[in-house]
Amino acid sequence: MTHQRIGLAIAVAVAAALAPTAPQAVEVAAGDWKFTLNGNVNADYIHSSCESTPVAVAGGLACVRASDGQTTSSSVSNGLLPAAFVLGASTTQNGLDLAATFGMYPGVSTNDGGSPNLQAGSALPSGNTALGSAGLDIRQVFLTFGNASMGTFTVGRNLGLFQGDAILNDMTLPGVGGPGGSASGSPANTTLGGIGLGYIYTDWLSQIDYTTPDLSGAKITFGIFDPLNPVGAPSEPKSAPGFHGKIAWKIPGGLYFSASGLYQKQAATAGVAEYNSHAFDVGGKWTAGPFEVMGWYYNASGVGTTALFLNGADATGHPRDSRGFIAQGTFTVGPTKFGLNYGESRLDTASGEVFPALVHKNSKVTGGVYHKLTDNLTLLGEYSNVRAKAQDGGTNKGNTFNVGAFLSF
Repeated sequence: MTHQRIGLAIAVAVAAALAPTAPQAVEVAAGDWKFTLNGNVNADYIHSSCESTPVAVAGGLACVRASDGQTTSSSVSNGLLPAAFVLGASTTQNGLDLAATFGMYPGVSTNDGGSPNLQAGSALPSGNTALGSAGLDIRQVFLTFGNASMGTFTVGRNLGLFQGDAILNDMTLPGVGGPGGSASGSPANTTLGGIGLGYIYTDWLSQIDYTTPDLSGAKITFGIFDPLNPVGAPSEPKSAPGFHGKIAWKIPGGLYFSASGLYQKQAATAGVAEYNSHAFDVGGKWTAGPFEVMGWYYNASGVGTTALFLNGADATGHPRDSRGFIAQGTFTVGPTKFGLNYGESRLDTASGEVFPALVHKNSKVTGGVYHKLTDNLTLLGEYSNVRAKAQDGGTNKGNTFNVGAFLSF
């Protein structure tokens, strides 16, 4: 999978996760219903210096020299988040709290994922050319019902549970982190942040979940999701859904811990055996005044790396093991936050498999400065170094610098 395809596949979180203290931009009451609107607009100037003498790393995330020999790239693109326009409606009926959410996520870069002019197969050239427009992704369409005593059901398309906390606590969420498609000639709607560089992308999943009431600071969520085919494999019906769950604790003293997991059986196809995919993660964060530290670790089999079920098994259906972690520390002085994070994602070959060019490790270190010019407007700058290492030891590396603005509302 190319950086561009990965970039087109990712768009994560809602504006409320980035500005939890900010009020709703719009809140309107109509009878017993309350309607809300929030979101964000962001863009960064992104400059990447890529490997000039690249080696083959299948699944590597370090940018490499373009086909024309170009080793640097510039773009003005979204960061890890696209823009967001999130609509909500809520009410209480018969003692139940009811709500619905619609999340729409437009980008700023020209791409054929949502362009009316440059669709795939168009007579016009695709990519970053004139006569194009940005794409629009519908990431959230879900309802909730329940109350404080019975718990809450979530039904529809929303953020997944496995690895969700890792990405939501990544300091590069309003920034860029790993450049992904922005280091190519056709920037996508998002960059990578730490996706594939410390955690697997949680993704947006069609799901039915139940979350318990508060249990002395802990909440447990479990449910089913629409089973996914491995990336690049033929679409096959599944006899059972996927399963996922999460437990999270908020502890006095600024402590938060969580653990999550998923399981799905992959169906057999021509020449590919049936296999099981399963994974778990565990981590937390601690906030003490202006300091915050966080870390998450994951371990998986048959799930792969970067995206769910990408490179999760060999060509005959033997699962590959993977694991990784992200660690981060930040320090806030007045309106300015300084941060440093490091992450790595490792992938093993399957039992008996010989694939020297397959990625063994993707890693990234990012230093960032995030200055709140106002309560809702953040100016930011980051530097990231990304490295990709193949099973045979071959290595590529790339460096990215970005500056940008992020407005939440």
